[in-house]
Formats: sequence, C-alpha cells, structure tokens
Amino acid sequence: MNEVDLEDLFRQALAAADRAYAPYSHFRVGAALLGDDGEVYTGCNVENRSFGLAICAERTAVVKAVSLGQRSFRALAIATPDSQAPVGPCGACRQVLSEFMPSDAPVCFGGGQAIQVRTTMGELLPHDSLHDLAKNL
Repeated sequence: MNEVDLEDLFRQALAAADRAYAPYSHFRVGAALLGDDGEVYTGCNVENRSFGLAICAERTAVVKAVSLGQRSFRALAIATPDSQAPVGPCGACRQVLSEFMPSDAPVCFGGGQAIQVRTTMGELLPHDSLHDLAKNL
C-alpha cells in the first residue's frame, strides 16, 4: 500500500470520528479498514453510560465489514481528533483485528489531523501464536 493510500485511509478515519457517539469521554475515534475487495469500511466509537458496553471504532468497522461479507483486510487507519497524541488500538481491538488481517498489513494512527505512527499488525500483536497454530493444522 503506498503513502497516498494510507493518507486517504486516514482521512476516511477522521471523517468516521465525526460520527462517534462519545457523550461521556468526549473522545472521538474513527477507523477505516481497507478490505481485500478494495472497499473501505469505516467505524466510530459508540459509548454507553455503562462503559463496559462501549464499542471501539476498530471493532465497529470490523463488525460492519463482516456483516457485509468481507472477512479479510489489507490496511487500517485510526484517527483520534480530540488528542494530539497518537492512540493505537486497545488490546481487545488488536486481538479482533488479528483475526482478519495478516501480520504484514500496514496500520497507521494519529491524533489531531495527521498520521503519527506507521506500523504493521504483526508489530501491534507480536507472536500471534493462534495464527501460527492454524497454519500447522
């Protein structure tokens, strides 16, 4: 995936963050997933007054895509416009994302209006032994 594509994916994540429902934290998050089909699937965080029932932007995007029949993704962008510091996916999101993304898939995230971190799924969740086990079955 080239630089221009990641920048476009990040802009789509920023736009998704504008749709976040975050009345408690006031911390909007947007995610954009590039599917193997070439489509981009976006998601935003949706809070609930029972914080444990909130859902992250990344998982929203995955669930939306899977419900539409897409189960494999090439890249991910995450935007947190209410923070100047970059905020990567939480542990639960990393686990869910690893189910559907190869370890070499590019991941970028940033606070504010720009990408600040560029990494891969494998760097976010190293030693993903369940994928390694599945290859040997």
